[in-house]
Amino acid sequence: MQPAIGFMGVGIMGGPMAANLLRAGFAVKVYNRTAAKTEPLVAHGATVAASPQELAQAVDLLILMVTGPEAVQDLLWGREGAFRELGPGKTLINMSTVPPRFSRELDSVLSGAGTTFIDAPVSGSRKAAEDRTLIILASGPREAVDQVTPVLLAMGKRVVYCGEAGQGSMMKMTVNLLLGLMMAGLAEAVAFGAAGGLTPESVLEVVHAGPLSCGLFQLKTGMLTSGEFPVQFPLKHMTKDAKFIIDTAYETGAGAPLGHLLLHLYRRGLKMGLGDEDFAAIYRVLEAPRR
Repeated sequence: MQPAIGFMGVGIMGGPMAANLLRAGFAVKVYNRTAAKTEPLVAHGATVAASPQELAQAVDLLILMVTGPEAVQDLLWGREGAFRELGPGKTLINMSTVPPRFSRELDSVLSGAGTTFIDAPVSGSRKAAEDRTLIILASGPREAVDQVTPVLLAMGKRVVYCGEAGQGSMMKMTVNLLLGLMMAGLAEAVAFGAAGGLTPESVLEVVHAGPLSCGLFQLKTGMLTSGEFPVQFPLKHMTKDAKFIIDTAYETGAGAPLGHLLLHLYRRGLKMGLGDEDFAAIYRVLEAPRR
């Protein structure tokens, strides 16, 4: 028998993910702080909870997909928070991007209350969420992860088991460090070529013709050639993640010199008002000095 699923956070990523659960035939009840964002899901069969507490009371499996630790804490322990209805027999899957330390602390509190906790952030942007091609980075009790894998595969194409709770978030930090560096590297190369008189189109044609080509670069080509950056993954979220990466590097003793530079560049993007554009708008930061 399929579980009834509660889903909190139906924004850029959560909306398509919840929609895919509905398409897979799951009964989904949703909550979002901005209630209007739930309307497209209601049209496809979702029901709506008036509060996180009501949502947690109604289901045994609760999924969170929100912007970060503060939003998670508010939904669990804020006014009419979900934690009041969690306990034995309940499972909470946090798919939000948070630091590994936060995930471990969350696991300690929830496990202490008898709730099964699974840390399962995703690798992929809005398009991957829409196309159900997310890579899900799951950690927590292996048996519990195996049990919810059919639910996770309704939202993504692959589940990678990363270890005990917190290791999914560690994998997310690792992948996003590479993601941010790759995007900044491509943007810098295109801006460098443009400063020397090359067109972005010609630079990208050469990149795509050889071993440097990859899915990320192909996905961002239209943005770099048009100068328009419709959001798939907001620059403000990459900036937030870059700060999580540096904090985690400090805690683990990892060397992350390029990570520090990455954080500096994306913070400049925020100051330039690029936060709500796609993170490929880092190109604007890198081309600005030649203007």
